[in-house]
Amino acid sequence: MSIFTRSNKAIIYGLFFLSIVFAQEREKNTVLDYLISYPKDYQNNSKEKWPLILFLHGMGERGNDIELIKIHGIPKITQSDRNFPFITLSPQCPIEFYWSDDSMQEKVINLLENVLSNHPIDRDRVYITGLSMGGYGTWSIAAKRPDLFAAAIPICGGGDPSLAKHLKDLPIWVFHGLKDKVVLPEESVQMVNAIKKLDGKIKLTLYPDAHHDSWTQTYTNKEIYNWLLSNKRKNNP
Repeated sequence: MSIFTRSNKAIIYGLFFLSIVFAQEREKNTVLDYLISYPKDYQNNSKEKWPLILFLHGMGERGNDIELIKIHGIPKITQSDRNFPFITLSPQCPIEFYWSDDSMQEKVINLLENVLSNHPIDRDRVYITGLSMGGYGTWSIAAKRPDLFAAAIPICGGGDPSLAKHLKDLPIWVFHGLKDKVVLPEESVQMVNAIKKLDGKIKLTLYPDAHHDSWTQTYTNKEIYNWLLSNKRKNNP
């Protein structure tokens, strides 16, 4: 099973006594709590540079109960898949905020940059994905800092089509259920169309029978992880 650690007050504790301290800005006394998982061979391969997935959860997993993050998506997968080949970073959004808030985006970016600086991560293989509210967060954070990522997978979310110019060079694979009544599939379609107009690197999968939960069949599909790993960051800063 992948190794999970939990950080409150900005300290990562690993089961193999990995401890990294970093500062986080506070707003209204809120600090991002998060989970981080490691591939099973992480401890034994000190020279390996690992790919990383940043995962953003949905609205129902907000709050201060870190166990909620394990219900859906990447944290759920890593609990059962011993061979999951990525380091994963899964922050938790406080109950009064959304991932699309500028303050939360800055906190996520700061957290990611600290993890990148303190772990043996291949900076050319850093990926972002999220579902529902996290799908919106994926679109907005990728548009704010496309230089950080090699590829993105937003699921049943939406974004601002006017930001397409910031996303056109980032490989993106979008997923949505055609029967979704919570976030209409048009939210994804308009982002895809805006990027396509700029000849962007984007593709769309619409599940004809899926409602809002289009993430379960997406995250259990091994093809998406092969696709992520096939992409490396371009124009490295």
